Amino acid sequence: MSVTSTLAAAPPRRSFNTGRLIVWGGFALLLVVAPLLFSSDFSITLLAQIGIAIVACLSYNMLLGQGGMLSFGHAVYTGLATFVAIHALRAAGDGSFAVPVSLIPLVGGLAGMFFAIILGYVTTKKAGTPFAMITLGIGELVFAMALMVPEFFGGEGGVNANRVVGKPVFGITFGPPIQVYYLLAFYTFVSTAAMFAFTRTPLGRMLNAVRDNPERVEFVGYNTQRVRYFSFVIAGFFAGIAGGMYALNFEIATAEVVGAARSGLYLLFTFLGGAIFFFGPIIGAVLMVLSFTLFSGLSEGWLLYLGLVFLFMVMYAPGGIASLIMLNLRVAMHRKLGRLVPWYIALALAALVMLVGAAALIEFFYHLKLGAGLDPTLRFAGLTLDTHSVAPWIGASVVALVGFAIFHVTRRRFVRVWGDVQSEIEAETAAKAAR
Repeated sequence: MSVTSTLAAAPPRRSFNTGRLIVWGGFALLLVVAPLLFSSDFSITLLAQIGIAIVACLSYNMLLGQGGMLSFGHAVYTGLATFVAIHALRAAGDGSFAVPVSLIPLVGGLAGMFFAIILGYVTTKKAGTPFAMITLGIGELVFAMALMVPEFFGGEGGVNANRVVGKPVFGITFGPPIQVYYLLAFYTFVSTAAMFAFTRTPLGRMLNAVRDNPERVEFVGYNTQRVRYFSFVIAGFFAGIAGGMYALNFEIATAEVVGAARSGLYLLFTFLGGAIFFFGPIIGAVLMVLSFTLFSGLSEGWLLYLGLVFLFMVMYAPGGIASLIMLNLRVAMHRKLGRLVPWYIALALAALVMLVGAAALIEFFYHLKLGAGLDPTLRFAGLTLDTHSVAPWIGASVVALVGFAIFHVTRRRFVRVWGDVQSEIEAETAAKAAR
């Protein structure tokens, strides 16, 4: 074959992706300017926690979204890495381990990879439900060890350390929160970019294939257990990065960081954000931090609200928030979003009415159980209501039921309009392809 024919047969080079450059440049710019817009110490700490949660949720989504591996023990790898990073930070403080503070998250990453290599070989022997049960068992085992081995885990009090170690370099001591934030922001950006790059590698593509059709992957000659294992180890590395970032930010590690509750949070908020799309866990991570730092102070029953939101997402939007964004973006690109906006407004109003009624009932219940001994009255939506009276309970129930009925009827009509819009888009797409 001649050189000319070889060049003609070669596939064309992929053009420079300007859109992707804009997205990643915008993400980096957002990380840089965020503490300038929210400059209080509380806001900066909140932003640092969001960065940690982003890396943790993205590493979890390597298992759930990309590999179809439902894990109930992902906190094992973030948590154990946190303990190793804390001990490394203590050793750096007393001079027995010469490691810069800026590399503590990397120490956590190596620790997470180490534990994933050991535990992942057994875990990935199975897939599906057995895999989930094995991860749950390992998670409970490690949590029990956290209370039984105080020499490493510190018992109930945990292990603490001081991140201000050694002489300042260019005035950087990592004492002020803003200095810690920018270090964690760097790890957040690099880790996010690396995990996105993983989705474009042959291993990442094969992991998707194992998720979708493991039998066919075996038929073409690949070992599905090996694919899952290698991906599990890589996910453990990035989970460890998140654990090291946590150690650097909070300077303490307790048994809670390896508990099942934290693993459940990774699962819940990754699902809410949208495990199908890469940016879905980022949305979930932001919601997770805001839920625990802001929304938790608004009501005693905030976990119940969270459960209701999760229930409605499973029922009406199983693809998560990211799927809703992408579906509506597709509609907007075909210039048909205007037909849906009135229905969105109607759904939002109906959901608001339903939420007010349901929230009133929840707040009545919690106040009756927790605070009625001091004062039976409750301030809700600008009204003073007596939780011992029947009328507020009946009124709240009626509002919740009416709101639910309106929401149900509106949703059914919205589904018909949505179906018509999608049919038109498919017809336009097919006509364009035919031309």
